[in-house]
Amino acid sequence: MRRNSRLRCLFGIFVFAVAIEISASAQTLAPTSLEKDFFKNILEDQKAIWTAPLHIERADTKWIVPGGIGLMALITTDRITGDEMAEFDRQVGTSRAISHIGSIYGLGAVAGTFYLFGRKNNDARARETGLLSAEALVNSFLVSSAIKGITQRVRPATGRERSEFFDGGLSFPSGHSTQVWAVATVIASEYHDRRSVQIAAFATASAVSVARFAQHKHYLSDVLAGSALGYGIGKYVYHKRHRDALDSSVSNLWWPTISPEVKRRTRQYGIGLTWSF
Repeated sequence: MRRNSRLRCLFGIFVFAVAIEISASAQTLAPTSLEKDFFKNILEDQKAIWTAPLHIERADTKWIVPGGIGLMALITTDRITGDEMAEFDRQVGTSRAISHIGSIYGLGAVAGTFYLFGRKNNDARARETGLLSAEALVNSFLVSSAIKGITQRVRPATGRERSEFFDGGLSFPSGHSTQVWAVATVIASEYHDRRSVQIAAFATASAVSVARFAQHKHYLSDVLAGSALGYGIGKYVYHKRHRDALDSSVSNLWWPTISPEVKRRTRQYGIGLTWSF
């Protein structure tokens, strides 16, 4: 009975994560000063995030049900997969190094770099990317910390009580996974025309999530829940705060700019193709 109640609780949390992503598509906001309203926006975000489950519709069950079943399946096998991973320790050092990318300090540096670069070079998109990444990072930290306090799941290397919920732990969900996926989603959404940026952002987020499991810090369900939660938060922040006017100045990566070229002196005529990378 105790096990079943835990699964129901975790299923509810997964529904909550999906709800955040769903609500993102319905949120719009007129352009404002993101710097001036930064902390105000975070308060608004928190209200919207925590009330997101109230806006789930029947059609959303096609995503919630299979996702929830998959999460519960991982939870029931977490101790087995965690114990198997504990037998290997060669990858721990490398995993620890990769995990630093997903820390609040590492991601804060990423957001700061985008923002400062944008201000210095008058790049509005980079500037917005930095601000929205920072907003998503703060939101993901607050939400994951709160859920950790609610679930209190014990980490893999704790001993007999490992993998247990409501027992004083801080394993569920993975904070690093939540944070890195939130920031990566903002970056990938801002640079939706740059396939290489999208691949780099999501590949980094995936690497950090896997590293948290390989480092013996989290179970597979921890990183899955954290990744889904971070992705939803990142999507929400982007759709809520992104200024559509920036898209009009974005060049398409796959279609070149075509312009005629004429050299009258040499009587040469041609067409110039220019790609922006």
